[in-house]
Amino acid sequence: MDVIKQDLRKNQILDAAMEVITQHGYENSRMDDVVKYSKMSKGAIYWYYNSKKDIYLDLVNYWVLRYSDMVSKILEKDQKASLQLKKIFSYFIDEYEKDPEPFKALTEFWSMAQKDNDFRKKLQKVYGAFLDVIESIISNGKKSGEFKNLDTRIAALSIMMNIETINWFTLFDDHGVSAREYFNTLTDFILSGLLKKQ
Repeated sequence: MDVIKQDLRKNQILDAAMEVITQHGYENSRMDDVVKYSKMSKGAIYWYYNSKKDIYLDLVNYWVLRYSDMVSKILEKDQKASLQLKKIFSYFIDEYEKDPEPFKALTEFWSMAQKDNDFRKKLQKVYGAFLDVIESIISNGKKSGEFKNLDTRIAALSIMMNIETINWFTLFDDHGVSAREYFNTLTDFILSGLLKKQ
């Protein structure tokens, strides 16, 4: 089987797994559910994955790669650090509004990270890489004189934690505030804390 066809098959499985985990949760999902949603045979799925856990660990990779590509493109452009942060916030809210399912799945992965060391390691690696990106932006903003001289790690952690709050909107009533309104206000708060006074 050629590589393109293999990738398409894996994507078909991972798309089905996304649907299953957001509807049933990790604990209540079964390989048979993934078979049903993917419209593939059980044998075909086992050709690619040995277990439900393997599928969901790969699902983390699948979405990280998707989001990482766009974040990398934002960073490639020679722009002010504040504009890069705004674009990252905007990108995540756009993605959330297009398809909240990956954000719902993330809450399941957080839950699994508390119970399973493989999920914990996977998420630590993902968040570590994203934290490095945010730190890089902040460091560049400090070097250029755009941002205050503050603790880069603490600022990056604060930003990352606030980006993660988008998941709140997948779980709870929005209380009359849209995710976009929240993120626009949040972006203003964060940037006012980072930017040097003119």
